[in-house]
Amino acid sequence: MKQKVALVTGGAGFIGSHLVDELLAQNFKVVCLDKLTYAGNLNNVADHQKNENFVFVKGCILDEALVAGLLNMHDVDVVFHLAAESHVDNSISGPKVFYETNVTGTFNMSWQSYLYAKNNDKLETFRFMHISTDEVYGELEMSGDKRFSEQTPYAPNSPYSASKAGSDFVVRAMVETYNFPCIITNCSNNYGTRQHAEKLIPKVIRSCHAGQPIPIYGTGENIRDWLYVKDHAKAIMLAYYKGKVGETYCIGGNNEKSNLGLVETICEIMDKVYPAQDVDSYKELISFVSDRKGHDMRYAIDPKKAETELGFKPTPDFEEMLTQTITAELAHITEGKAT
Repeated sequence: MKQKVALVTGGAGFIGSHLVDELLAQNFKVVCLDKLTYAGNLNNVADHQKNENFVFVKGCILDEALVAGLLNMHDVDVVFHLAAESHVDNSISGPKVFYETNVTGTFNMSWQSYLYAKNNDKLETFRFMHISTDEVYGELEMSGDKRFSEQTPYAPNSPYSASKAGSDFVVRAMVETYNFPCIITNCSNNYGTRQHAEKLIPKVIRSCHAGQPIPIYGTGENIRDWLYVKDHAKAIMLAYYKGKVGETYCIGGNNEKSNLGLVETICEIMDKVYPAQDVDSYKELISFVSDRKGHDMRYAIDPKKAETELGFKPTPDFEEMLTQTITAELAHITEGKAT
């Protein structure tokens, strides 16, 4: 039986590298395509560099010839498309690259994949897995138990979320117009090892370690649903194996936390594993700063469809996984490595 070959875009990034781990553990050959911009890091896939089933290619998803060449050269069976500009603050200050990468890049990846699959009689077996975000749905009311589902209308509020919504529509059009076998997943906020230092959790850990103020936008009341990154990687694989072509699956952690509550939990864990020298508790470093533009108040995903149709179940051990994340981040800081 032919070994399955996966092309993973953004595979040296946070979520992508954990998916690469999962694929290699399941005996896939993995072609990792990453431009290595600020969010990509070769350290994330360093353990696989000598694995004969792993190939790393530095390149851009906008490069038509490169993408087409990789698909044909490696006889790819599935594309997991994760490459994206993803930091909301950066999308506000410089939105152009977000639309170029997230919308046009997704078009190029899906179109070249379609041509490859069609020309090689693979349309029946090929899959294009598009990994997206819950931010495309806008924001929820703070009160009540309403959550995003696959039926929630799109209502993006930032350039980042608008660009990801655009990418989802590109993929949907590929299914509806060309019968190209695509599946979309929309996830909630991920946490875990290898996350870029600009993101909330690693930023708080590093601020604590340095004894610097911990910035929190606005009042810190904004709520997010936190999903452990290794759970997310497993959910993506379940969507590949069991998902229906043309369907969307919302992947969440059943784990809503306010930003302030999350930061306080991190501080409490840091007080135990890396006690502060100059303050009684790291909570004393919390500092409220001006809110950012387009800052949605609440996100939360209803993962019922993924649970019932795919068999997905997120880990219930949030504080344990968060503690492991903090310990790993502290080790990176000590070793002087960027994440």
